[in-house]
Amino acid sequence: MRKVIRMAAGIFLAASGFYVSAQTSGRETKSGIDAEKIRVHVKFLSSDLLEGRGMGQRGSDIAAEYIATQFALDGLKPAGDHGTYFQEVPMVQVTTKPETTFSLAPKSGEAVKLNNLDDFVTHNETQTEVADIDAPIVFVGYGITAPEYKWDDYKGVDLKGKVALLFVNEPTSDDPGFFKGKALTYYGRWTYKFEETARHGAVATLIIHRKDLASYGWEVVRNSSGKEKSYLKLDGTPKLQGASWIQLDVAKKIAGMSGTDVEKMFRQAQSRDFKPVELPVRLKAHVASVVRPFISRNVLATVPGSDAKRGGEAVMYTAHYDHLGIDPTIKGDNIFNGAVDNGTGCGILLELARVWGLSKSESHAPRSILFAAVTAEEQGLLGSEYLGKHSPVLPGKITLDLNYDAVAPIGEPEEIQVSGAERTTFYPEVEKLAKKFGLAIRSDAQPEAGHYYRSDHFSLARVGIPAFSVDAGEKFKGHDAAWGKEQAKDYVDHHYHQPSDEYKDSMDFTGLATVAEFGYELGMQAASQSELGGWKAGDEFEAARKKNSN
Repeated sequence: MRKVIRMAAGIFLAASGFYVSAQTSGRETKSGIDAEKIRVHVKFLSSDLLEGRGMGQRGSDIAAEYIATQFALDGLKPAGDHGTYFQEVPMVQVTTKPETTFSLAPKSGEAVKLNNLDDFVTHNETQTEVADIDAPIVFVGYGITAPEYKWDDYKGVDLKGKVALLFVNEPTSDDPGFFKGKALTYYGRWTYKFEETARHGAVATLIIHRKDLASYGWEVVRNSSGKEKSYLKLDGTPKLQGASWIQLDVAKKIAGMSGTDVEKMFRQAQSRDFKPVELPVRLKAHVASVVRPFISRNVLATVPGSDAKRGGEAVMYTAHYDHLGIDPTIKGDNIFNGAVDNGTGCGILLELARVWGLSKSESHAPRSILFAAVTAEEQGLLGSEYLGKHSPVLPGKITLDLNYDAVAPIGEPEEIQVSGAERTTFYPEVEKLAKKFGLAIRSDAQPEAGHYYRSDHFSLARVGIPAFSVDAGEKFKGHDAAWGKEQAKDYVDHHYHQPSDEYKDSMDFTGLATVAEFGYELGMQAASQSELGGWKAGDEFEAARKKNSN
């Protein structure tokens, strides 16, 4: 099968490569980046042929082969396992079966049955086929342990064998010194909630979904986590038998059974003095799963540095190539093509690789340039997590990671967004380059959404690598910022993690060429600086940088 896939990918690559050379517009940047070359990559990667690039599905293998072959054609050297372009990522796919059941059992009265997908979604992180749960529900506020903010939602309460109920997000505040004010920290992310409750011994966790707190609707939760979920192979880290989300209406039912209401519980969760409350309600669940081990792959390539002393150091470019695949339960269009998310980031990565490959003979980059198309971002940043732990260049030797994720193809930007860059010692260079490009730096348009913790640069930051994503802001030529904001809202409301995220000929890729060029120049600066970059003093990732630099 692998051989067949490689042959197919080669055929499509040859066709698309010819199409690129035949259809380029001549609208190239100073470095030679061409918007139309980016367009063709996006068109191919988001075509129905690739079936949504889902984990463990055929389309993701074709995408990986396509990217690797492009790297080879551009003259980049392989940086994966055993002299190949591939880094194998051992994974397990857990598919929640329809016979999975949840019910809420009060101390008195009849149990209330919940509907899978409509009322809740769940996965068994322990990667076993069957888990039966009959346990009391304990409300733990936000489920956060943050000593630097003198915050502990657990107060020493043992959750072993119990079910944690909590809100997504974190305590509300306008104080930038307290959970960074309006900006969401990692403590507010759903991935942290599952990790922390498992560390405290919970057998299952119920995250209460509220659109205003999560920054996306229930359909995103359902489409992202409703049935299939991929995990890295177990490594001894505590895991949940039921990692779950529940609708707000379900939380209201739990509150009603407990003689309270959700709004009161939410107000209680805002206080440092909050203590866990065991509710007079039990979760009775039968979680049935299909468990299938498989191998996914990160695709890695490099342009070696010209300086013998600094050639072992690197600048990294990243973008994830996976998306959500096919959902056979949906009638009509059931392919999650992922054109914007993240065909655009892959298109930019491949065009950057082409330009760096062309420029390598000039030997003007002292440090090496490492390209990583990573897998399983949609499953919780898994490919980049694995890369951070198994990087071909030691994390302490990587001076910068520049990530591209879901760049809107809607025109030429007048702003650049580099949220998180201000936390690095490299930020003065970012400011200088933005001025040179005539681009205003747009601060995070939605700090409450916690975008910094939702893309692959975060996995790399966690091992100490200075990392951030490069994106356009909200102001585009010919439009005011309100127009750009409306485009972003329309995408989130109607296309994000939905089958309608498809390629259209009307898409304007000029802006993608601009953010690619900006990233190229940033990479050149980072590759040439005399000292390795780092995090500013006191940043949450500074300790990891120091640890991995020794």
